[in-house]
Amino acid sequence: GNKRLDLAGALLATLFRQLFRQMVDETQREYRRLVNDGHFNMETDALDRINSKKITNGLKYALATGNWNADRTAGVRTGVSQVLSRLTYASSLSQLRRLNSPIGRDGKLAKPRQLHNTLWGMICPAETPEGQAVGLVKNLALMAEISVGSSSEPVLTFLEELTTDTLYEISTQDIPDACKIFVNGTWLGIHRDQEYLLDTIRLFRRRGEGIDAEVSIVMDHQYKELRIHTDSGRVLRPLLIVDDGRNQDTDTPVPKLKMKKRHIQKIRNQNPDDPNNWSFSHLVSQGLVEYLDIAEEETMMIAMRMKDLGNTRAVARYTHCEVHPSLILGVCGSIIPFPDHNQSPRNTYQSAMGKQAMGLYITNYALRMDTMAHVLFYPQKPLVGTRAMEHLKFRSVPSGINAIVAIACYSGYNQEDSVIMCQSAIDRGLFRSVYFRAFSEEEKRRFGGGTEVFEKPNPRECVGTKPGSYDKLDEDGLVSEGTRISGLDILVGKTIGLAPPPGVEANDEENMVPLVGGKTKKDMSIGAKVTENGVVDKVMMTVNDSGSRFVKIRLRSIRVPQIGDKFASRHGQKGTVGITYRQEDMPFSADGIVPDIIVNPHAIPSRMTIGHLIECLLSKVSAIKGVEGDATPFTDTTVEGISAQLQANGYQLRGWEMMRNGHTGRPLEAQIFLGPTYYQRLKHMVEDKIHSRSNGPVTMLTKQPLEGRSKGGGLRFGEMERDCMISHGAAAFLKERLMDHSDAYRVHVCNICGLIAIANLKNNQFQCRGCSNTTEISQIQLPYASKLLFQELMSMGIAPRMMVS
Repeated sequence: GNKRLDLAGALLATLFRQLFRQMVDETQREYRRLVNDGHFNMETDALDRINSKKITNGLKYALATGNWNADRTAGVRTGVSQVLSRLTYASSLSQLRRLNSPIGRDGKLAKPRQLHNTLWGMICPAETPEGQAVGLVKNLALMAEISVGSSSEPVLTFLEELTTDTLYEISTQDIPDACKIFVNGTWLGIHRDQEYLLDTIRLFRRRGEGIDAEVSIVMDHQYKELRIHTDSGRVLRPLLIVDDGRNQDTDTPVPKLKMKKRHIQKIRNQNPDDPNNWSFSHLVSQGLVEYLDIAEEETMMIAMRMKDLGNTRAVARYTHCEVHPSLILGVCGSIIPFPDHNQSPRNTYQSAMGKQAMGLYITNYALRMDTMAHVLFYPQKPLVGTRAMEHLKFRSVPSGINAIVAIACYSGYNQEDSVIMCQSAIDRGLFRSVYFRAFSEEEKRRFGGGTEVFEKPNPRECVGTKPGSYDKLDEDGLVSEGTRISGLDILVGKTIGLAPPPGVEANDEENMVPLVGGKTKKDMSIGAKVTENGVVDKVMMTVNDSGSRFVKIRLRSIRVPQIGDKFASRHGQKGTVGITYRQEDMPFSADGIVPDIIVNPHAIPSRMTIGHLIECLLSKVSAIKGVEGDATPFTDTTVEGISAQLQANGYQLRGWEMMRNGHTGRPLEAQIFLGPTYYQRLKHMVEDKIHSRSNGPVTMLTKQPLEGRSKGGGLRFGEMERDCMISHGAAAFLKERLMDHSDAYRVHVCNICGLIAIANLKNNQFQCRGCSNTTEISQIQLPYASKLLFQELMSMGIAPRMMVS
């Protein structure tokens, strides 16, 4: 509650202050040096000696890398500026509402990670990452805002006019009986009539007369203190103001909202030219809605719902009313239907997965050159959504499809969180997506003075040509739009002139050509990755700010769902495709409906994602009646109500269906829970992860295979795998894995002293330098890493001897 958040302004101001101080210090040192040397010229040196690029470069570096703190002494803060995630529209919005606590990730303290009671309505209880940053990285709730700060002068003037006694005017005897007044933590003075002062300041704040709407006014009756805050970085949220009304019949006080129906109509009026068209800010300026921070909220009595205002048994008088309890959730939490019916970690999992879903991440994606982008072919708005989705534009730019989902065991290919998918639906375009990858290249000016040039390299002129195909390049060195490319094809042809040998002029081509073996240029071309294939979607060439030509190329590949791809519902129920069956092999209902996805029933009980089941039930009603279902949390929607509507439309009230086996045509023994559920296709696809190799590149030092899919590396047979092989007694297999297929090497060893001998196999000559032996020498096989270790030990004066029998 007492914490303050640093926004972009405060962070940039801190950085600027440090850089400016550094610049001033450097300039002072330079001036001092010039004055001491007697070379200081006021006219020329005064401005020329100021390093003006210090601040510009410092700001550019910080924004580019995210490493803040310019002075490097207090430890560098990383990740302050981040690249905006453009995977889904929700992921972009969510990142813009993210908070980061400056506590080390390795700390074992649980307290800073837990959600504090005072953060109700300010911070989303569901959206936080799993793992080491859990609870340290938070997200703002939907209606939460952050104060930008205002001057305390109007408040001070106001207090002065309301007869506040300053510390100079009072004696110590006056203090215990009066109310102390603090502004931004500074004790200003005392006031005799605290209630009058409090009511007057609040009234002026609500009217917007002199006191800003985001000023916090806290009356602490226990310590007799009035605390006023006008600083920046406080989290605020709006609440509806409650006034004292009267019951006409009984003439008793009844709390009522200050906001009336006429105000709601003005907000609903969407005509921008109409003077009666109100926005949310009008509600604040008219004193109907108030922004409170955490400290002031503690001193208020807030009704959860409007119907609670009529509760006569309330202990204290209501002062405010919540806008709606569902607004405690953040951007990703608001996309979940019925989150109040799920086990809480499941909402957290979905909040993380919602950012990885494919959809329409932005409407102008065809004009953009994003590094990576996934776009779903046929995204649908969900049949069942929440009220918050209207404002998050989730219906306009959705990231999923209403698939027909059955919860059943069918053939056993959906065990352990895998799902069965209908191949016929996939062929019709279900969950099909397109993947864009863009990269840019420029004609860089090299340190030696050479400049790169876009052109189609001529193998007769160039050294260092790449292994890929150059056939798809045009004469300008660029690949054409619409060209189909596969792994290692060259996309941008680029060369740079070789530096001339010593003693030869750069333009003296006659003497230069024979010296470089007839080659005058070096190939700097860029090719596709080994694993990539697709079509060149867009090629764009322009000039950057330094006058160099640069090109951006976007590749496009179509991704059809296949076994191994990851899907998830909106309730943290994720799974990979275990098998795909054609429509005729899938189970079918009496209406001839075939599920698109079959989920295993074992995924439900232990995870307690009841929201998933209610969503399916309500989606079924929505599809039958042709209306969108409302799954906003903390509303009066019940399973009984949904079931009654389903039954009224001639369906089994719990959503069960009699189904027949697609393979045999016999009825399935159990009734199957079947209905539409909104499913998301996640960015984790088997095509991007599949990896295997037999032979390939090795490291220079140990001659063992490289690591990683991008480098064509091997799969590590680690210590634990080795232990298993030892326990099985599979000695030959162990040798094959750890030596023959890794870094087998041949050395010659002296039989007498056991040290590595010299061998010249061409002349059949052998010699051991240690004991001048030329005949008693054996050839042995050992791992190259082992040979390396022995040689490193020998360099330290330790002689490992390999005695052969």
